[in-house]
Amino acid sequence: MTGIDYMKERKKWILWGVLLTVALFLIVFGLVRGGFQDVMNKATLICLECIGIG
Repeated sequence: MTGIDYMKERKKWILWGVLLTVALFLIVFGLVRGGFQDVMNKATLICLECIGIG
């Protein structure tokens, strides 16, 4: 493996690590703010409207 190939692989893994860290942070941030409950409430209303109850 040449030095250039090594640097490309290293940059790729660093990018993956950064993206994974940001994604996990945003998921946790959304859960802390109550985003899950908002999504579930909206999904329930939409499903009830689809079957004609809501």
